[in-house]
Amino acid sequence: MESKDVLIYDTTLRDGEQGEFISFSLEDKVRIAQRLDDFGVDYIEGGWPGSNPKAMGFFERMKGHTFNHAKLSAFGSTRRKNITAAEDTQLLTLIEAGTPVVAIFGKSWDLHVREALRVSEEENVAMIRDSVAFLKSHGREVVYDAEHFFDGYKANPAYALETIKAAADAGADFIVLCDTNGGTMPTEIPAIMAEVKKAVKSPLGIHAHNDAGMAVANSFIAVAEGAVQVQGVMNGYGERCGNADLIQIIPNVEIKQNKRMLAPGKLKELTSVSHFVAEIANIPPDPRQPYVGQTVFAHKGGIHVSAVRRNPHTYEHIGPEEVGNVRRVLVSELSGQSNVYSKAEELGIDLTKAGEEAKNVVRTMKDLEADGYQFEGAEASFELLIKKALGHHRTFFQLKSFRAITYGQTTGSWTAEAIVRLNVNGEDRHTVADGDGPVNALDRALRKALEHDYPLVKRVHLTDFKVRVLDARSGTAAKVRVLIESSDGERTWTTVGVSENIIEASWRALVDSIDYQLLKAEEEAAATAKA
Repeated sequence: MESKDVLIYDTTLRDGEQGEFISFSLEDKVRIAQRLDDFGVDYIEGGWPGSNPKAMGFFERMKGHTFNHAKLSAFGSTRRKNITAAEDTQLLTLIEAGTPVVAIFGKSWDLHVREALRVSEEENVAMIRDSVAFLKSHGREVVYDAEHFFDGYKANPAYALETIKAAADAGADFIVLCDTNGGTMPTEIPAIMAEVKKAVKSPLGIHAHNDAGMAVANSFIAVAEGAVQVQGVMNGYGERCGNADLIQIIPNVEIKQNKRMLAPGKLKELTSVSHFVAEIANIPPDPRQPYVGQTVFAHKGGIHVSAVRRNPHTYEHIGPEEVGNVRRVLVSELSGQSNVYSKAEELGIDLTKAGEEAKNVVRTMKDLEADGYQFEGAEASFELLIKKALGHHRTFFQLKSFRAITYGQTTGSWTAEAIVRLNVNGEDRHTVADGDGPVNALDRALRKALEHDYPLVKRVHLTDFKVRVLDARSGTAAKVRVLIESSDGERTWTTVGVSENIIEASWRALVDSIDYQLLKAEEEAAATAKA
């Protein structure tokens, strides 16, 4: 391993998988391990050998794999009571896993010694000492996790320190202080760690859980107090409230403490690594996750955007590019002219010279949002609004009429039929289509009417459909906002429609969706011809 100030010990594949709703397949674990190695993680904890067939399968698979950077670690516990370490089948299984590193946990809290293990305090200390010494005698790097250390220290400082002294004296390479119940406060960390450093000279680590929402803060403070290994999970997955989130800890330590945890340039991969793990875990990325979330560098208030346009540091503590994220400007009823200008810049449109047209865009947008539209999540509709105001958009088709009918059948199933009449390039188009529901039928009928003149619409399909009632107190007369996400296989875009009639709102969003695709195709064709 190259020289670093703080080492990353990742336990996504073990502690992370203990989180509710998360279950990695063997192939998932292999893919995550490879990505973490490429990212620059120092230790990858693969699981508890012998706990289940999948864990054993992973270690068998990894025996033939060479990591470029990381060391693979197997996890287990100290020996059972009243036997020797060499007789303990669980410790023997850890050796058989063939990993260069083994992490074992032992009890630091006298409450657990009495109630969970039901052994004497002396026997617990012997279990720790014997287990570490046994693993060291087999040439393993040993990480000793002092389970419940902070609770144990607060209950009985002398005994908690005695347990970690036993591990250190037996040769443990790291003593990791665990806040297993997740209730320790950051203000408690410095004084406790000061006493730990007096008692043992081994390198220290921190393993924090998030039950009080302090896992990242506790890890950060522990590093400031001398911890040189941080244990955590990508995206903070884990049992109960989760483990310390390495996605937050790494940039905090690197940027705020100026301590190296990754190779130069690797911090820019933070967002992609977070999303990679989330995708495999089948957990939607948290849009507000610090550093990597979609909304982290999103600016909405007009005053904020105006300042950020002049100097991003006015409302950003780091630049989004440092962690592989991007800056976004949102447009809404809170927007000022700066928001619209910045958003237009993102779309490749220069409004600074547009004069009155630009002011009209702002006024039109505010009027539409007052009527229930929302452009934050419908950027395709917003782009169309700007281009129509600037005269950069032509009419691809005109609606003459549409009708949607839903049929109930005696079998209990329902179907829908849509009839659409359009004028397309001077020609009348009259089409009928069936669908699973009225919106699906309208979508099919609209594209059917346009396919002759615009074959590209065959590639468009709806990927998401959301409806929100804007004023529930109005009952069935309430306005609804419909957001439609569409894709042509290469790009994805979102459009919006609002009306008291859900079918009309859906139609408006559908028309914007097709309009947007045709406009982008025309612009791209013109750019290609010009080149």
